[in-house]
Amino acid sequence: MTDWKEPLAAITGARHGGQVVQVLKQLKELDAKFPNVAEINYQLAWTCDVLGRGTEALPYYEKAVALGLPANELAGALLGLGSTLRNLGQFERSAEVLRSGQAQFPDNREFDVFLALTLHDLGRHAESTKLLLTVIADTSEDPGLTAYQRAIRFYAGKL
Repeated sequence: MTDWKEPLAAITGARHGGQVVQVLKQLKELDAKFPNVAEINYQLAWTCDVLGRGTEALPYYEKAVALGLPANELAGALLGLGSTLRNLGQFERSAEVLRSGQAQFPDNREFDVFLALTLHDLGRHAESTKLLLTVIADTSEDPGLTAYQRAIRFYAGKL
């Protein structure tokens, strides 16, 4: 049943207009009408995060991932879940979720950056720095950095 898709699109469209508190209320009403829809839970989580309500976002992220999301939304949900866990001080769980995201979406380098933040919080500074240096070497188009990619990779490997 996809009767929820059109109202969900309308509600999330309003979020772009800055009506985030009203959007949250509407999403909760839609969730009550259509329970156990992964996409609604993901939008609830995202909206709670935008409002700085990480504790409230967490179960919505977890439910959205558990219910199953299309790949593009799953990547965003895993990143949001990992980041929220980190912000809530659940560093080990954050690292686990972000590593899962890396494995499922190896081309999405944002997982590396957020994992590096979590590793830093875990006191694993060398691993964090190595990961960030590798992302820089792999993705930067800055001429000054591309000229030193080999050196950056070499030193990252020495950490």
